[in-house]
Amino acid sequence: MIQSIWGKLGGAGIGLALGGPIGALLGGVAGHVLVDREGALFGKPPRDVMFTMGLVALAAKMAKADGVVVDVEVRAFEQIVEVPDSEHDRVERLFNLAMQTSDGFEAYARQIHEEFSEEPSLLEDVLDGLFHIAKADEAVHEAEYAYLKEVATIFAFSDKDFERIAARHVKRKDDPYLILNADRGMSDEDLKRHYRKLVADNHPDREIARGLPPEAVKIATERVATINAAWERIAAERNIR
Repeated sequence: MIQSIWGKLGGAGIGLALGGPIGALLGGVAGHVLVDREGALFGKPPRDVMFTMGLVALAAKMAKADGVVVDVEVRAFEQIVEVPDSEHDRVERLFNLAMQTSDGFEAYARQIHEEFSEEPSLLEDVLDGLFHIAKADEAVHEAEYAYLKEVATIFAFSDKDFERIAARHVKRKDDPYLILNADRGMSDEDLKRHYRKLVADNHPDREIARGLPPEAVKIATERVATINAAWERIAAERNIR
């Protein structure tokens, strides 16, 4: 899978295939001059490449927003994206070019939303990945948090949805009910059913079955671990066996 993704990035036409500002960004790194267009030239773009490049572009813009040294962001990115040593320089070039381009993060976010609008779970994966990168220096700073909220808004997530996603990382992390998006008034049995459905819906195997890249699987794995930890706290408090 690693070779297939990065092999695609080396293709001469991949920027044209992606289209839009993300395609223009990738074309710039490859040395091609691409016109920013609304859609891709060769039909629907590879979802694994769109996911990965969207994460790169938005992470780079987040680095610019908070002023963090790019190398820190790149290292955090590589914790969730399997980048061969031979491709590390290209990832850094992508970050640098994304930071310098005149395109704002809104353009990247809109393109990702358009591509994955029918699969909100994928958009949630992107936000979880960005949170992971943001907390690379042990904290999500105010500028990063505001940036992530703006991205979530473009992704059409409600404020409540954003709070739930953020709770898995930094926001009110002491509230396991928020992490599970559960009501404290739910019965033990209802909570148990709700928890089991959450685990099933977010299980990494679903990402694998949908042909998503390794980074999406890693993000899902971390999310399920957080869900499990929240459930264990609730089960202990309620003495649920």
